[in-house]
Order: sequence, then structure tokens, then C-alpha cells
Amino acid sequence: MRRAAAGLLLACAAAVFPACAAAQYPDRPLRLVVPQAPGSATDTVARILAPEMARPLGQPVVVENRPGGALTIGIDAVAKAAPDGYTIGMGPIGALAITRHMVAKLPYDIERDLQPVALVARGHLLLAVTPSLPVHSVRELIDYAKKNPGKLVNASSSNGSPGHVAGEMFKAMTGTDIVHVPYKGGAMAINDLIAGHVQVIFESLNSITPYARSGKVRALAVSGPRRSPGFPDLPTVAEAGVAGYEASTWTGIIAPAGLPPAVLAKLNAAVNEAIRSPIFMDRFALIGDEPAGGTPADFAETIRRDSARWAEVIRRSGARID
Repeated sequence: MRRAAAGLLLACAAAVFPACAAAQYPDRPLRLVVPQAPGSATDTVARILAPEMARPLGQPVVVENRPGGALTIGIDAVAKAAPDGYTIGMGPIGALAITRHMVAKLPYDIERDLQPVALVARGHLLLAVTPSLPVHSVRELIDYAKKNPGKLVNASSSNGSPGHVAGEMFKAMTGTDIVHVPYKGGAMAINDLIAGHVQVIFESLNSITPYARSGKVRALAVSGPRRSPGFPDLPTVAEAGVAGYEASTWTGIIAPAGLPPAVLAKLNAAVNEAIRSPIFMDRFALIGDEPAGGTPADFAETIRRDSARWAEVIRRSGARID
């Protein structure tokens, strides 16, 4: 009888413990894994977001950069972490909707091993050229590229990044021959564009905006379906002559699959509160991107929809990561 009672108490304790742990969450700092290098577009968002998330959570959110492997190293670190809410990650469009169609075998399954938490921001890529290039519009860039096949270099922050596939789609839709060169982060690619070592870039606004505003790079167009609030006078690539072109960007927060529902709810609420903070809103107004937010289901649907779209773009362009 006593054994039965003891067993019942242990069973009850086991059932109650996860709920208690979730109720006390978080009681120590969180780790926010960024699958790209410091200074990259995703890193910039993470460093604006982390302190704003820390306020509602009541614990520090520490950014940890894990670049490499065409964004897979950092995402794998999140996928294989304990599902307790203390390791979360930045999930950019490149990692969740693009790279999966360019790498032969990922070390994780995005739907099985990752839990979308909330979409953080939506944005554009800026199509820009080095100022020394005698090009001042998208049409002039296309004409120059056709007259000089294989002589222009498109830099990107990494293989499988939005800048990589946006460039491949641009080439496919315009019939141009532009060489792609991947870098280990957007900062290095932008520096080489400024120096004239490369001539073309498709880069996130939150990385390249200061250089476009200062004239260190020459902005030609934005990649989204509508103009950016940060560059209202700049046309979209489609408006500038490449009908049907669109390469929007986004990034969100992800966690390991199996996260307790109460922990997921706290993280989702913290992200939504953080992106409505005056600091976050002011920083993004300067960048030209837009805070997003929403539920985990909203983010999951965004991943599903854009993954299907980019799969078709990549299939048609033939872009692969060797």
C-alpha cells in the first residue's frame, strides 16, 4: 500500500514538475544563436532585439554568433539544443526557406526539429553598385552587364543567402552573366563593394543603409513588392524594368522542437513586446525595414509559403551550393 502511495506521489510530482518549471521560466540568461557573422544583417537585428526581449523576460539575452556552412551551423546548434527555452535562434529567410533547397543534405529537418516562435521583421534587399561603375539605374546595369558578360561580380554575405539567390534570379530574368562571389558576412562584402573590388550587391537594408545614405555605395532599387519606407524615392526592381521581380526578406525567432507550450507562449509574447518598443521601432524606421510579429503559426506559414516559392526559383536558376 505504501509503495503504491509513494508511486502515486512520484507520478504526480513528475506531472507537475514541467508545469512548475515553465511557470518559473526563465530563471537564468538565454542564448540567442545567430547563424551569420557579426555585422551581418541577421546579427544587426539580433543585437537590436536582444535587450528589448530581455525586459519582458527579466533575464539577459546573450547573442552568440555561429556562422558557416551556408547558415547551417548556427541553425543546427538550435535544433540540437535542449527544448527548455534557454537556447533560441535567429531564423532568417536564407536559413529556413532558401538553403534547404541548395544543400544536398541538411543535418536537421526544419519542420521536425525546429519550433517557429515569432516573425521579427520583414524587409527588402537593396540593389547597389560600387560608385566607380558607370551605372545609375537598373536598366543601365542590365545594359552594361550584357555588353560585358562575366566581368561584373555580385558579392553576397554567404552561399544560400537572400543576396545570393536574389542575384541569381536577377540574372535569370534579365539574361545577364554576372559572377557570384560569397563572403563570410555582409560587412566584408559591403567593404569590398565600397573599395570597388566587386561591382554589384543585393544586401539587406539593415546592413547597407548607412553606406547608401552616405553615397559610399550607389543605390539603384529595392527588391520587395513595394517601395521601402526608408527609401521612398527608390524604385523596386520590378518598377525599374524587371517585371515580376520580387525578393523580399524576413527573419524571426526559432527554438528547438518540443518546447513546452507555456515557454513558447512566453517567448512569443516577449518578441511581440520587444518589436513594439520605441527603441526597436525607431531603429527600424532608420533602416527602412518593418517590424512584423504574430503567432508561431503565422511564422510557420510564412516559412512554408516562401520555402515553396524559393524552391521553384532555385530550380529554374540552377543555383546550388557545392
